Amino acid sequence: MAAATDTRGTELGRYLKARRAQVRPEDVGLPAGGGLRRTPGLRREELAALAGVSVDYYIRLERGRETNPSPAVVDALGRALRLRGDGYERLHELAELASGRSSELSASPDHTVRDSVLRMLESIRPLPAYVVSRYNRVLAANRPGRRLMPGLWDWPENQRSLTRYVFLHPVGRTLYEPWEETVALSVAHLRAVAGADPDDPELTALVGELMLKSPEFARIWERYDVCERGGGQKSFRHPKVGPMTLTYEVMRLARTGGQRMVVYQAAPGTPDEEAMLRLESADARPEARPESAPSDHLEPAAESCPASVPFRAHASAD
Repeated sequence: MAAATDTRGTELGRYLKARRAQVRPEDVGLPAGGGLRRTPGLRREELAALAGVSVDYYIRLERGRETNPSPAVVDALGRALRLRGDGYERLHELAELASGRSSELSASPDHTVRDSVLRMLESIRPLPAYVVSRYNRVLAANRPGRRLMPGLWDWPENQRSLTRYVFLHPVGRTLYEPWEETVALSVAHLRAVAGADPDDPELTALVGELMLKSPEFARIWERYDVCERGGGQKSFRHPKVGPMTLTYEVMRLARTGGQRMVVYQAAPGTPDEEAMLRLESADARPEARPESAPSDHLEPAAESCPASVPFRAHASAD
């Protein structure tokens, strides 16, 4: 148990350090001078003073040696770091995890999609829809949902991560408009869920691969932006049906260890709806399906192994 607590305390420290680097002295009323700064952002002693804690205490907290900050201290640090929304909530969640007061996402990730969910995917056609795991791996999709992401289904089931797709697949790098905003949100979501279990093997394998293969991912990952999303709007430059802008909703599936269903739609009678409907029709070539698919339309995956850029808080890479 001690090792797990230490790891979580270190994750809290990483978050504090990353967010400290995002705040300029002038943002919090401090003089911009003060001598040569080796790193951007606030110094430890400046943040400690703003939060009303001792420098020694803050250093222990950032280094993972102090794992039980009080809610009042966490609130003070959040205000000093100018955190809002998801960022503020994530600070409190990491503090609770470090202290052992929370067991967030303790359920094991489940890669099996329930039959009732598969039937739901089928019933909402022609709306594109799919189910993703906690770490953005696509577990199942209806026909228009598969066609929405060309080329993803050419990869093995355990490689079908949306985060991997937007960084490493040639179509994924051109499908979304603007691409920079989409990838920033995908990484921000991954950061948000990673805080609960930073040593998860699926997560560490995905992050390790992308850190090596994508400089853009490495840059955004180190910023430690966090964002939990529930829906929004996304624009596509689809190679088969043309440009379209769709709205989407994200719904968490109970008792699944973090699965989410994502459903897209367009306003009736618009060019966007016409393009979306072509994903279902015969003039869009079907993507290949694995032999294990239980029907002609659904494609669940097997049990094995998803800034410096501005983004809207309501958008998503799901």
